[in-house]
Amino acid sequence: MSPDPAVEQGQHPRHELSEILHQPVRFSITAALAHAETTDFKDLRNTIQVSDSVLSKQLSTLEKAGFVEIKKAFVGKFPRTSVKLTAAGKTAWTSHLDTLRRIAGDASAP
Repeated sequence: MSPDPAVEQGQHPRHELSEILHQPVRFSITAALAHAETTDFKDLRNTIQVSDSVLSKQLSTLEKAGFVEIKKAFVGKFPRTSVKLTAAGKTAWTSHLDTLRRIAGDASAP
């Protein structure tokens, strides 16, 4: 019996994708946050074009995973929520993108 080529060559890179970041809204959130030190909730909502409730729910998932830090403060009498990627979030984002590039056959991927 010949060996299984998949086992012989190792697992397909898709097994390395983050289940958390693979979801489209969370992917979009993380992509937006990867390009900024910190982002205001409203700006993030407008950038990725989702409702407050959708953004809030997906941010909660990312926060539980340790990928984002959410800070709530008041500017005058107005509440303000800001979001940023954590070190773990940046690492997960970079790894996820590298894996997508490998799957897509990008020769520049590590």
